[in-house]
Amino acid sequence: QVQLVESGGGSVQAGGSLRLSCAVSAYTGYTFLWDCMGWFRQAPGKEREGVAGISHGGGYTYYADSVKGRFTISQDNAKNTMYLQMNNLKPEDTAMYYCALDGRAGCILGTPLRRAEFGYWGQGTQVTVSS
Repeated sequence: QVQLVESGGGSVQAGGSLRLSCAVSAYTGYTFLWDCMGWFRQAPGKEREGVAGISHGGGYTYYADSVKGRFTISQDNAKNTMYLQMNNLKPEDTAMYYCALDGRAGCILGTPLRRAEFGYWGQGTQVTVSS
């Protein structure tokens, strides 16, 4: 079984920062090294969109144009934890943020991120940015 748990959401003013974490618990021997992971967000009334992704091995990262230069995705393989550092937050960043894991060895990170390619999802953490 694979479980993802997000944390780190909250309310901030525009221009502020937050760091989201996604802790992955999985079967013995699991490692990020051969998996793809991503962060998605969904605002009320809108479709879920991929904002950042990282390929297996961590050698490639993807960012949506709306967050490029402000968000940074990273992972700690020893802790099986993925992060999303969000700087210079804007009111339009307000959404529920979800971490997702592909779950297939040797996965290819789609650009833009394709929701259907991620087999495991966290429960979400709310980010609210006020002007």
